[in-house]
Amino acid sequence: MKIYRSIVAMGLLIALHASASLAQIEGHRIETNENHAVAAIQDTETTAQRDARMGWWREARFGMFIHWGLYSIPAGTWHEERVPSIGEWIMNNASIPVADYKALARSFNPRAFSAHDIVALAKAAGMKYIIITAKHHDGFAMFESKADAFNIVAATPFQRDPIRELVEECKKQDIKLGFYYSQDQDWTAPGGAAYLTGNHDSPSHHWDPEQDGDFATYLHTKAIPQLNELLSNYGDFPAVIWFDTPTTDMTPALAGEIVALLNQHPKLIWNNRLGGGYKGDTDTPEQFIPAKGYPGRDWEACMTMNRTWGFKSYDHDFKSTKTLLRNLIDIASKGGNYLLNIGPDSKGNVPLEEIERLHQIGNWLAVNGDAIYGTNATLFGAEAGSFSATEKDKEGKPKFVPAWNWRSTTAANRIYIELFRWPSAAFHLDRVPRNVIGAFLLADASKKPLKITKSASSVDIVLPKQATDPIATVLVLETT
Repeated sequence: MKIYRSIVAMGLLIALHASASLAQIEGHRIETNENHAVAAIQDTETTAQRDARMGWWREARFGMFIHWGLYSIPAGTWHEERVPSIGEWIMNNASIPVADYKALARSFNPRAFSAHDIVALAKAAGMKYIIITAKHHDGFAMFESKADAFNIVAATPFQRDPIRELVEECKKQDIKLGFYYSQDQDWTAPGGAAYLTGNHDSPSHHWDPEQDGDFATYLHTKAIPQLNELLSNYGDFPAVIWFDTPTTDMTPALAGEIVALLNQHPKLIWNNRLGGGYKGDTDTPEQFIPAKGYPGRDWEACMTMNRTWGFKSYDHDFKSTKTLLRNLIDIASKGGNYLLNIGPDSKGNVPLEEIERLHQIGNWLAVNGDAIYGTNATLFGAEAGSFSATEKDKEGKPKFVPAWNWRSTTAANRIYIELFRWPSAAFHLDRVPRNVIGAFLLADASKKPLKITKSASSVDIVLPKQATDPIATVLVLETT
């Protein structure tokens, strides 16, 4: 297949994804500050109040991200040519005119969508919460909206509100639900922001006159009214609002208007991507795991199973279950949450490769979940790897080289050791900051004691000859 002509070259695309603007998508470089004309709940609450508000989220450790919208119809292809980069960015990357993109709604009829099955899949995977794209950068709302007619109920033959259906299923199956909302970028609403891609002109980076307009007007007539609908029309949900890709259009004053709305929902959790200097509740590293986590901050690594968030029909480059599960363990060992994405197709079907991997992760968690849920970060740290003395990363800093022998998570009276590489005879720890009084394998229902040998501050645990799980076997150290 030829690469779509509106992209000058793949080299340009790669360079753009490494640029300062697109780096905001990664969620770890967005500038925040402590001085806000409109105080957010994070600015005024006590530590005890914050701990209570964040309690369920910190216990969860594992959630499902769902990227689903009109972009699942072209599925990475426009006019029979494959468009590079992630599927949900196809309108921007292929410079699709607003009228042509909006016309996709007339054929969006995902009759295979089942809220029950989606929630059941998350439950089977051991996930504790779901975040779905209520509106992505294309401006199409996946919920019934009186504020703007470009939504799944008013503009498609489907005429159903999948957000409402997910709300009902999440209540029945006891799982939290949150909404992703692109507050800043909107490529089909006049005045909505856009990131620079390809040859789009500055300063607006628009490619169609239909996109031109005033950002504040867009915010007041569409984004804020729709956020109010999402916050008001679905009972106890959303538990989370997940913002994305702030631009300089989102001034502190405009962001403050959104914060005033968020403050009306005191249990709400929201991330660091609103803009306007607000830090929110959670840092959001995207497609990578920070070397040492973010000590003292709540954070959530959002990652895909293949190379795209929104469905692309030809992206079959799926990570193995081994990689995905070890990512979860690595993230939990650093005190973070893992938000793992699925991308349903235009009929509402979840790709079989994603279903298979989620069930396999769930099987492991059904046995070993105590080592993940409600745990805290490692008491050790060096097991995760080290910074190279010679290699540099893309920012010119020492490159972090991970090690994949083991990880550790902790609870009040336990240290969990997730073993990736099985020791030949015994597992050795040089220094243990707690008193170890017992040891067993988590997968052993009988909790058969393992022999412990102590010497000064070190501990050795004699292990069986073979691991109980080929991906990760959990050793439990009981402590005082």
